Amino acid sequence: MVSVGSADRYLPDTVQQAVKILVVGAFGVGKTTLVGSVSEIEPLRTEEVMTQASVGVDVLAGMSTKTTTTVAMDFGRITLNSRLVLYLFGTPGQRRFWDLWEGLAEGALGVLVIVDTRRLEDSFDVLEQLELRGLPFAVAVNQFPDSERYEPDELHDALDLLPETPVMVCDARDHASSVDALISLVEYVSVGSARTPETAS
Repeated sequence: MVSVGSADRYLPDTVQQAVKILVVGAFGVGKTTLVGSVSEIEPLRTEEVMTQASVGVDVLAGMSTKTTTTVAMDFGRITLNSRLVLYLFGTPGQRRFWDLWEGLAEGALGVLVIVDTRRLEDSFDVLEQLELRGLPFAVAVNQFPDSERYEPDELHDALDLLPETPVMVCDARDHASSVDALISLVEYVSVGSARTPETAS
């Protein structure tokens, strides 16, 4: 996590736009890690220790070291440049928490979907939910140490995404890599927003 001083709690006077971004994905793909790696403030986390009640409900295959889970949201902030700041809202991955998405999605510019190629099928329901809600999104494939490496084009096809949907590979633990993924999302949504009036006319 990025260490910050008290001065970093406040936005510079030059900031002209604050943008809300959702960070979503299936259970255990690295959403909390990504928000923590980029946030310039101490991230707000609502993690709870996993108990026996989750046995048989939360599939932990390939996640033997995972002991906690997000139950409400993660929250962080990153200033992309002197004029633009992003507020990041990480959502729980389990289906039973998806009702929380409705409130968190309100006012969001776009969504960064985190994907784990070791459990690619877990992402299909998440992507379907976003398509049903009509939210613009980009996909960031979190490259775990034991993940097979694929080209973005291969992943694009495997996830059956629209041609224009950005797909990038990142390391959610790495600040620069995670920032690049967020920038790709903002650029994609900004271009789409700029084209909307032309399409409507």
